[in-house]
Amino acid sequence: MADTPPIGHTEEVVTPIEEEKIDSTLKSQFSTEKWKPKTGLGKKVKAGQIKSIREILDTGERILEPEIVDALVQNAAIEMMMIGQAKGKFGGGQRRVFKQTQKKTAEGNKPSFAICVTIGNKNGLIGIGWGKSRETVPAREKAIRNAKLNLIKIRRGCGSWQCGCKEAHSIPFEVSGKCGSVKISLIPAPKGTGLVVQEECKKMLAAAGIKDAWSKTMGQTRTTINLIKACEEALKKLIATKLPERYAESLGVKEGETEISA
Repeated sequence: MADTPPIGHTEEVVTPIEEEKIDSTLKSQFSTEKWKPKTGLGKKVKAGQIKSIREILDTGERILEPEIVDALVQNAAIEMMMIGQAKGKFGGGQRRVFKQTQKKTAEGNKPSFAICVTIGNKNGLIGIGWGKSRETVPAREKAIRNAKLNLIKIRRGCGSWQCGCKEAHSIPFEVSGKCGSVKISLIPAPKGTGLVVQEECKKMLAAAGIKDAWSKTMGQTRTTINLIKACEEALKKLIATKLPERYAESLGVKEGETEISA
C-alpha cells in the first residue's frame, strides 16, 4: 500500500512551458462562414456593412467579440511576453512566458498561471491582453481573447529633429507612462536607430509598426509586468494627445493605417 502524503505536503509542479512563438496570422485560423455573431456590431461585420477595423475604432464602439478582429484585421501576429521565470536548481531564473503562483491550502499547493500576449499588424494597430488560469492553455486563450478585445490604434511619424524624413518609422512626439514605481518615456529616434528599449517593450513597439525609438526608464524596472503596463499607457497617449493639424504634415503622421495631412 502506497504511503499517503501528509496534509500540507507540497510537490513540485512540472509546468508545460511553451517557448515557441505563434507566428500564424489570425486570418488563417478563422472562418467567416462558421461564425455566428452575437452582437449587433458582429452582425454588421459579417454582413459586410463594416469593412475596416478603423470604422469601429474611430467611433469608439466597444468590441465584444474577438471574431470581429479576426474578420477585419489581416496579417496580425501574436507574441507572448516573458513575464515569468523558471524554478529549480539548474534552470532557475530563466525567463518564461508563464508566471506561476501558488496558493497554499490544507490539501496542498494550488498552482495558477498568468500570461501576457501582444497582437499587432505592424501597421498602427496593437492589443495587449492578460490571462490567468489554473492551467497554461486556458490562460493563453484568455490572454489572446482579451488582446483582441483591447485592440487600439496609435500614431506613428518622424518626431526626431535629427531626421525630418516625414516617414512613419518612429513616433511623432515623446510620450510617457507609469505603473507602480516604474515610469517609461518613449522618445522619437532618427531613421536607422532601431528600437533601443527593453526586450518586452521592443516586442510591443515592433507589433505596432514602430521601427526606431529610444526609451528612458525609472523605478523598479525588473518588475516586468509593471513595465509592460507602463509602456501600454504610453502608447495609448499617442492617440489621446491632441495634435494640431499644422504639425501633421511636417511630422509625417499616420494614425492607424491612414496618413494625416494638413
